[in-house]
Amino acid sequence: MAIRTTLPLGTLSQLAAPKAPSFSLRRMWRALQTRRQLAEMDDRMLRDIGISRVDALREADRLPWDLMPRP
Repeated sequence: MAIRTTLPLGTLSQLAAPKAPSFSLRRMWRALQTRRQLAEMDDRMLRDIGISRVDALREADRLPWDLMPRP
């Protein structure tokens, strides 16, 4: 019995393939680094990028695996 699909060629293999663990770890490590840098910025630097001290500390307190953008 044949299976028919309307998905473009290669889509099924992309959906079935898990993300490489090293990619996820790199993203988490990068998030941790940039959040630490954000926490170390002084008020003038935060003002330059349009972020309040409260917002910077809130972002810095996020867990490394919390990678989704906040509204």
